[in-house]
Amino acid sequence: MYEQIQINKLKPSGSSIDWSPSLRICVPAALALALAWIALSPTARAVTPAPDGGYPNANTAEGEDALFSLTTGIQNTAVGCEALYTDTAGNNNTAIGSGALFGNIADANTAVGALALVSNYTGFGNVASGEEALFNNATGDFNTASGFETLYFNETGSYNTAIGALALGNGSTSSPGNFNTASGVGALSDNAGDYNTASGQGSLARNLTGHNNTADGQNALDNNTTGSGNIALGSNAGNKLTTGSNNIDIGAAGAAGESDTIRIGRRGTQKTTYLQGIYGITVAGGVEVRVDSSGHLGTLTSSSRFKEAIKPMDKASEGILSLQPVTFRYKHELDPQAIPQFGLVAEQVAKVNPDLVARDDQGKPYTVRYEAVNAMLLNEFLKEHRKVEEQEHKLALQDSKSQEQNAAIIELKSALAQQQKQIGLLTSQIQKVSERLAVDKPAPRIVSNKE
Repeated sequence: MYEQIQINKLKPSGSSIDWSPSLRICVPAALALALAWIALSPTARAVTPAPDGGYPNANTAEGEDALFSLTTGIQNTAVGCEALYTDTAGNNNTAIGSGALFGNIADANTAVGALALVSNYTGFGNVASGEEALFNNATGDFNTASGFETLYFNETGSYNTAIGALALGNGSTSSPGNFNTASGVGALSDNAGDYNTASGQGSLARNLTGHNNTADGQNALDNNTTGSGNIALGSNAGNKLTTGSNNIDIGAAGAAGESDTIRIGRRGTQKTTYLQGIYGITVAGGVEVRVDSSGHLGTLTSSSRFKEAIKPMDKASEGILSLQPVTFRYKHELDPQAIPQFGLVAEQVAKVNPDLVARDDQGKPYTVRYEAVNAMLLNEFLKEHRKVEEQEHKLALQDSKSQEQNAAIIELKSALAQQQKQIGLLTSQIQKVSERLAVDKPAPRIVSNKE
């Protein structure tokens, strides 16, 4: 939380005027001593008596020693004791309040409030509204300060806007940087960086040299010192950031020293997230987004560039054969429509293989790492596929042998048929020969035994 720092009044380094505390009560004697050089100047009292009321060249002065040193300046308005006291040739200045624009000799400045822009010397186009607003500004241009001691220590910074007590004004540096915008009590109070925007009490209060930061919310980025390019939205958003850069914290405190990180919401506070413009939108070639128990979003990479100890899965996947797929419905508070679901039960999977489940912040099984299950299923499938291929190869060999055997059998059958045919021919020939022999056989002779 922003802590108000004790203010130490400094004299401006860009002016030769030695400011006295008498400016607060407008004591003429003390002022005469502090500004003796004015009395010796030939133009110090060019208008005698000192302007009071309406004067030529559209100048207006009301109050003791208001526009005291005016010579050729035009269209100046001074209301209050010693308002625009030193101005001689400055034009188009407006000072309302005791000591407002006391040391000014430049143009187009506006100061409303006691001692507002009191030290301004050559700064151009500044606007200060509030007691001691832009108190030490000497040469800074185009600054706007509204509120008690806003832009108090600024001497040379330009193009700054501060709204709220002590905004851009309670540091110890002579320049709060340039092109900064602070809205809220103490916003950017210690700043010396450029292009920062702070809205909310204490936002970016301790920023030193950080630049291009945006803080919107009470104490947003209030501990940032040198970090740049940070964005914080919400009360206390980014208030743990110190030196990190390029962070975006929306309703999140961030972490000291981290950079290039986006955080949305507070752990334990926001329980449900809705993002429009995603559902139903196809992203060809995209990857799945995952989240861990701390809310860290990311994707899984499969590149070997990010892996080590790579080895085949082998038997490590056999455990998934014990998994029991189930059908189920989520409880009513999670799914009032009771849509049928299909999958696994994390507790059952953890008993089979603890590495197949993701756990919550209490270490309890929360969900199944289905991508790991799929990889194991693929390994088991490939093992079975290789077995099938081996069997098919054996069958192919057997089929080839069977075909060879069938061809041999056919060849043998053909040879046998040929042999049978030849045997038949031989048999026929033998039969013919036998018959021929039977015809040609001589008749048997009878031998008489009569003698």
